[in-house]
Amino acid sequence: MSHVTRAAIPLIAAAALSGAPVVTGTATASAASVPHAAPHTAPHTAPCPPRIVADWARAWNGTDPRALGALFTAGGVYADLGVGVTFHGREEISGWKARADRLIDGVHVTVRATHRDGGRITVEAVYAGRLKGAPEAFAVPMTTLLDLDGHGRIASDQDHYSLAEVLTQSGLPADWTPPAS
Repeated sequence: MSHVTRAAIPLIAAAALSGAPVVTGTATASAASVPHAAPHTAPHTAPCPPRIVADWARAWNGTDPRALGALFTAGGVYADLGVGVTFHGREEISGWKARADRLIDGVHVTVRATHRDGGRITVEAVYAGRLKGAPEAFAVPMTTLLDLDGHGRIASDQDHYSLAEVLTQSGLPADWTPPAS
C-alpha cells in the first residue's frame, strides 16, 4: 500500500458567509479530531496531489482572485454545496474568491488524500479558518470533486462540507448571516 502524503493547502470556506439557509446539526470536530484518511489501494491514488490540485491550492492561498478563475474553463462551474451557491465562468469564480478573502481570516485546507479517476479528482481535506467576528476558529471535513476538461483545466468544482458544523465550531448560531460587505 502506498502512503498518501498530507500537505497544508489554503482553500476557501467563505461559503459559510453567503447567508444561505442553514441545516442544523450537532457534530463538531477539530483538525486534530478528523481521522486521517486510510491508505487507499485504488490504482489512481497518487502519493502527492496532481499538478492541478497544487495550482488550485496556490490560487486559494494567493491574494489574486483571478488566479483561481484562470484555472477553470471559460464556462467552468464552481458549486459550494455547503451553502448551495453556484458560480459560472472565470469572472464569477474569481469574485467568490475575492469575497472569501474579505470575510474569512486564516482560511486553509489540509489535504488528506487525492484520488484520480480519469478526468475526475477527489480531494479529501479539512477546511479550517475563522469567520470574521466569530468567537472561535473552525476545522471541518471537506471533499472537493474536480472535473477536468481534455486540456487539464477545471470544468467543474464541487465543494462538500457541513455549514452547520462550521457555524457550531465557530460559536455562531445556526441562523447566523455574514455582515454586509
